[in-house]
Amino acid sequence: MTPTPMVSTWADLAAEGLVNIAPSAIIHPTAVAIPTDRTGHQRRIIIGPNAVIGAFAILHGGTEIAADAEIGDHCNIGLPETGYALREHHAGEGACTLIATGAVLRSGVIAYAGTKVGPGSAVGHHTLLRTAVVVGKDAQLGHSMTVERGTRIGDGVRCSPLTHLTANMRIGNRAFIGARVATINDKHLIWRDPEHEAPLEPPRVEAGAKVGTGVVLMAGVVVGAGALVGAGSVVTRSVEPGAVVYGSPAKVHGKNEVLR
Repeated sequence: MTPTPMVSTWADLAAEGLVNIAPSAIIHPTAVAIPTDRTGHQRRIIIGPNAVIGAFAILHGGTEIAADAEIGDHCNIGLPETGYALREHHAGEGACTLIATGAVLRSGVIAYAGTKVGPGSAVGHHTLLRTAVVVGKDAQLGHSMTVERGTRIGDGVRCSPLTHLTANMRIGNRAFIGARVATINDKHLIWRDPEHEAPLEPPRVEAGAKVGTGVVLMAGVVVGAGALVGAGSVVTRSVEPGAVVYGSPAKVHGKNEVLR
């Protein structure tokens, strides 16, 4: 008969130096700490003053929840990546993961190891942040988004629900991304064929640009600072700063007079 594995309590882990919990932090009794990654490496978990950890949340080794941050029910934070992703195999190694002061991760968020969410930012219900995603301060990400590995989102960015940001994208400060936006980083759609794979080319959205609902950004395009892309457009070429474009394929129809 296989023995039942022992589960360490928060108190046990604190005694071992594997968790550091501020006295004013609030942790739901069903929340779980997993300081050891799939490679056997242990990292400390830190929970700051007045932080709140919801029911059935999971915190992995290397996670720091800063003061006044809130982790909703059923969140999974600092999850080590395993399997094949972005043309590499991953062994489940953890990394430092930071949820900064006053940030809010609503119920069901999954944030992989190496993710950083900046001060005052909010991440909507059931949104997925893959390995090493960085979100700036005072940003707002809607529910049910997917943000792929290595993407960097600037300060004050607003992203609406159900949008997909492909790996290694760059979203500039104060940009606005509408709902159901799709982004592409592979011009040839070649998968697991090293002899024919071309370098991935994620699109980029620069500071203050606005991308409307249902837009498709093709690989390698740049939406310039302050530009406006109309809803439902397919952007196949880069957009000049301040331009207004729409259509499929998107074409220039003027200048954006409402700049932030």
